[in-house]
Amino acid sequence: MHSQNPFLDEFAKLTQAAMGIAQTAGEEAKTAMRAQADRLAAEFDLIRRDDFEALKAEVAALRADVAGLKAKAALAETAAPKSDETAL
Repeated sequence: MHSQNPFLDEFAKLTQAAMGIAQTAGEEAKTAMRAQADRLAAEFDLIRRDDFEALKAEVAALRADVAGLKAKAALAETAAPKSDETAL
């Protein structure tokens, strides 16, 4: 975009350069903030959401297994003859 006025051409170039610098500065600030957040998360021993959800699902599966084993043990206990009653 060229105009007849050299001042406007220079102003357009300067504005375009400033926008590029601002965009680069924004990306650098975002990278710095992400690094700071990661450092704080590591310092506070925080975990990521997907790791938490995976562990939560694993604990739920283990609880279901334990409940099933308890039910199986209770059933086996009631089905087996008690040796204490026969000894009396």
